[in-house]
Amino acid sequence: MSARSFFDTNILVYTDDKDAPSKQRRALELVAEHRHAGTGVVSLQVLQEYFVAITRKLQVDARTARRKVELLAEFDVAAPEVSDILAAIDLHRLHGFSFWDALVLRSARQSGCSVVLTEDLQDTREVDGLLIVNPFR
Repeated sequence: MSARSFFDTNILVYTDDKDAPSKQRRALELVAEHRHAGTGVVSLQVLQEYFVAITRKLQVDARTARRKVELLAEFDVAAPEVSDILAAIDLHRLHGFSFWDALVLRSARQSGCSVVLTEDLQDTREVDGLLIVNPFR
């Protein structure tokens, strides 16, 4: 059974990236696996970043991108509050993460995840009870 896992934006963007077929295949497998198991989590931040990235970088039509956001929102969706923003600032200050990465980590933690799937942070690092996993390694 899959561990409750938080999807960072970059993993989701690869589901649409035909220029990176092996990463696309792996990202699609992860989304399907976690959808089936009910263990996938995203945040409002990730959904917003995903929409912007696929419409700008990958030229996905906005109507299609909107539908993809709707489908991804079938995962559990974390909606950060002010206390989460403050905690992310503290993670940023303490560990040197970008604010946005710190907010991803905070959202994952608050959502009960044990794994953060991302290509942007140090693979196998543990932060605040979260294991960072680069699924493409």
